[in-house]
Amino acid sequence: MAKRDFYEILGVSKNVSDDELKKAYRKLAMKHHPDRNPGNKEAEDKFKEAKEAYEMLSDPQKREAYDRYGHAGVDPNNGMGGGAGGFADAFGDIFGDIFGQAAGRGRGGPQVYRGADLRYNLEITLEQAAHGYDTTIRVPSWDECDTCHGTGAKPGTSPTNCTTCGGHGQVRMQQGFFSVLQTCPKCHGSGKINPSPCGSCSGTGKTKRNKTLEVQIPAGIDDGMRIRSSGNGEPGMNGGPPGDLYVEIRIKQHPVFQREGDDLHCEIPISFAKAALGGEVEVPTLNGKASFTLPEGTQSGKTFRLRSKGIKGVRSGYAGDLFCHVVVETPVTLTERQKELLREFEQLTVEGGAKHSPQTKTWKDKVKEFFE
Repeated sequence: MAKRDFYEILGVSKNVSDDELKKAYRKLAMKHHPDRNPGNKEAEDKFKEAKEAYEMLSDPQKREAYDRYGHAGVDPNNGMGGGAGGFADAFGDIFGDIFGQAAGRGRGGPQVYRGADLRYNLEITLEQAAHGYDTTIRVPSWDECDTCHGTGAKPGTSPTNCTTCGGHGQVRMQQGFFSVLQTCPKCHGSGKINPSPCGSCSGTGKTKRNKTLEVQIPAGIDDGMRIRSSGNGEPGMNGGPPGDLYVEIRIKQHPVFQREGDDLHCEIPISFAKAALGGEVEVPTLNGKASFTLPEGTQSGKTFRLRSKGIKGVRSGYAGDLFCHVVVETPVTLTERQKELLREFEQLTVEGGAKHSPQTKTWKDKVKEFFE
């Protein structure tokens, strides 16, 4: 039976961050753990499946191999008994630096290197993260030199085979009992040298330019998540594939809301009269306005939950909640008339006894017990 995709097992996308990967695994492990499902063979199989997927994807080298070659890339038995490619070919990009080899080249030919990945930090607002956002970015790019058309040689001349490695891109070094292939120090693995390098590109065959890319930010994306743009990293060497561009999301601080996962939090200042009398309170959301009923005698710090008024994450089936934290505001810059009324109110409150200030009575009782 064909094995399921590791990302599908954990319910995550290929550009998932390490923290999100760990959270997804913990959730599945808690759900299907044999101790919580005694005698349930299906749950046990799902637990083992999730455990294997996390062990592979949490290891950077294994994850890179899996992304490139699928299950064959992380199978320890793959190619050990011969056959097409074999273990060394499947993992040439990982062990190439050790043995002086590189994935994708013919034996004895110039080394082929995949280009390096690039990272681009993109700052967006909370509203853009919640609703999705299409934008363009400018990133550095390498294009073929217009003067030498990619040869690296001065016009009218052409590259020649490297005299050190004979055009193979590698030299054999004897180290004790071992004979090891290493990258040619003169041509750096290309197998060619330019006696008369191009003046425009200094013999590299490439010129650096900026290119504009369109980026689609999915609705619900969170801070620290990455979007992968395949093939837009640095170019490879000697015909190797280019690397990828990773757009890392940074969300600006919002003046009203703080985000925690798919939930939003905000502080709602109210007057002490409103807190005492109660009534309807109108609050902002990312999709307009909402309201809730404030009961009489609400204390500062009380939290009210508005369901589904948060953010629907990129992998969530429903939106999070909005938590409104009430802050009772003390009035300032009072007039004499206002002060007079407050003094009268304070006197009436004291005369009314503990029924008006239950927290004050409780606190005084605790202080009395402390000193006794």
